[in-house]
Amino acid sequence: MLTLKEFKEARAVLSGVILNTSLVYSKAFSRATGNQVYIKPENMQVTGAYKIRGAYYKISTLSEEEKARGLVTASAGNHAQGVAYAAQAAGVEATIVMPTTTPLVKVNNTKDYGAKVILQGETFDDAAALAAQLSQEQGLTYVHPFNDPAVATGQGTISYEIFQDLPDVDVILVPIGGGGLATGVSTLAKLLNPNVTVIGVEPTGAASMKASLEAGHVLTLPRIETIADGVAVKTPGDQIFPYIQKNIDDVITIDDDELVDAFLDMMEKHKMIVENAGLLPIAALNHLDCKGKNVVPVLSGGNMDVITVASLVQHGLINRGRVFTFSVQLPDRPGELLRVASIVARENGNIIKLEHNQFVNINRQSGVELRVTLEAFGHTHKRAILDALCKEGYQARECHTNDFYH
Repeated sequence: MLTLKEFKEARAVLSGVILNTSLVYSKAFSRATGNQVYIKPENMQVTGAYKIRGAYYKISTLSEEEKARGLVTASAGNHAQGVAYAAQAAGVEATIVMPTTTPLVKVNNTKDYGAKVILQGETFDDAAALAAQLSQEQGLTYVHPFNDPAVATGQGTISYEIFQDLPDVDVILVPIGGGGLATGVSTLAKLLNPNVTVIGVEPTGAASMKASLEAGHVLTLPRIETIADGVAVKTPGDQIFPYIQKNIDDVITIDDDELVDAFLDMMEKHKMIVENAGLLPIAALNHLDCKGKNVVPVLSGGNMDVITVASLVQHGLINRGRVFTFSVQLPDRPGELLRVASIVARENGNIIKLEHNQFVNINRQSGVELRVTLEAFGHTHKRAILDALCKEGYQARECHTNDFYH
């Protein structure tokens, strides 16, 4: 059983190694949800994620013989960086197996810490199979990313910091992938205050822990599909599953579209880059059925490549009606383009891009297709612009997201 003794040891080992990521009060999320929301920004942690806690503590518990053999692990990215960082600090060689879908920034950061990186498979489970094989064949010491009580203990030190900053915390929201973070945070939180509520948050497309809890035993999902790569796990950890059963009060599942909105919220309201897995607790704020409570969403990490950031920003703006594209057929005669632009300007739309195709067909009365991409204030404003065009006799058609990227 994990006890306060182990958590205290982990806190002592990590002292001076990790950052104490102080809680950030969110006026915006508090106002929107009717609770007092305090963000736990582990995206600002050393290596950009909470994983350094568990990896560093686990490696500190290994014998000299275990470390001398070299380390191996599988990871979707953040645990990889944690192990690589801790191994470098301990002067130990580390081999990291990562899915081929891992964001480039996580791969490069892991290499920068001195680890050998092998890309294998499309999911964490694919990478984990190879890591286990290497451990067996080469005698490497396997540092599991979540299915290890010692790793979970290191992650759980987050709860010490939460209670230090907010002793009367009521609800803690924590992402769940394999379950290591949720195990550590919930177990220590319940030891510090049995009345605190700890809720796990999973993506709908990879809700292996929720399915396992409902079944009463660990099970493996046949397939997973989510943009939250950090929690894309088919099989939760069996060693830590009993702690989840005992200490997690509920599991909320979140659709990927909600993560896109949450990303935009964090960018605009808190100027923070948070990866999709870390956004799960932010999205879950809208699913809570409580009011007036002190709520702490744990932002697990912020390691996101620039291309993904750009894509999320674009999709977020489209989802909110702040960027959209419409197409319209125009007569092939001078002045029509100016007329459309004037209507958009009158309605305070800001044109981003124009595509004027004169060769759609040979009918000069409707022979030009005009595609216009513009900024708006939201769905109501977007509708007003389209209505204004229709009133002027133009059959403006909003293009779908796929058309937008055409």
